[in-house]
Amino acid sequence: MASHHISRLTGLRTCVAALWLGWAAVAVHATTLRFATGELPPYATQERADQGIALDLIRNAFVFAGMEVDYTFKPWTRTLEEARAGLWDGTAYWGRNPERDKGFLISDNVLTEQWVLVYRQAAFPTTPFDWKTLADLKGLRIGIVQSYTYTPEFWALQKSGVLHAAVAQDDLANLRLLIGGRLDVVPMERNVACYLMQHHFMDNEVQDLRAHPRLFAPNFTTHVMFSDKLPESAARLKAFNQGLRALKRTSTYADKLSWPGCRLNAAPPEKPLQKRKR
Repeated sequence: MASHHISRLTGLRTCVAALWLGWAAVAVHATTLRFATGELPPYATQERADQGIALDLIRNAFVFAGMEVDYTFKPWTRTLEEARAGLWDGTAYWGRNPERDKGFLISDNVLTEQWVLVYRQAAFPTTPFDWKTLADLKGLRIGIVQSYTYTPEFWALQKSGVLHAAVAQDDLANLRLLIGGRLDVVPMERNVACYLMQHHFMDNEVQDLRAHPRLFAPNFTTHVMFSDKLPESAARLKAFNQGLRALKRTSTYADKLSWPGCRLNAAPPEKPLQKRKR
């Protein structure tokens, strides 16, 4: 009888433990969000262990909010469409765009990118490249990526024909065209350009590239987006913003944004090389 009683207790405890583990698994699953994203190294990429600077910051912000996030990498256009339809809990990370923002709840700023105009010194042999307004770029061959945000002013000038822009698939393609002399300038995020130069080109191929110190797109903020079709999105947005504010008060945030020295760091426009007198 005693052994039978002990056996029943053991069985009951086993059932309770199994139920508890099941509840725990459900709870963990409920707080693990599925995010769609795309490739934009070094900020979002499968090539890094942390999946990129921006994605890791977002992950850490969610930890402060008591949630986890798993990333799935897809083409950016599919990422946007599927996230807007509510097929994902959210998508990261994006610049602001009035048309693209439709159907989403937008987070606070994750990080501010530094967009500059990358150019070849050889394309400006007599007068150093300089610009003060976008209209100064008239007549130059500008490389762009169609899906990028840039600025409303840039798109307006491009649409009106003031600026001539050639569309490429991505930043890497534009860098290749720039190096090959088929473009004059390319607006790019500084760290993205540095990453691509380091990982895809020989030093002698990129030694002529420079970045103008004037920012092409000042205050280029980036964000997490939650579909407004999902009833949980509003609460998740609030929790993420709170976690992001907590993260920004730590040294982790500042350390993550630091980047080793790059040849495209801001510098005054170079003076043209003077020909040596024979």
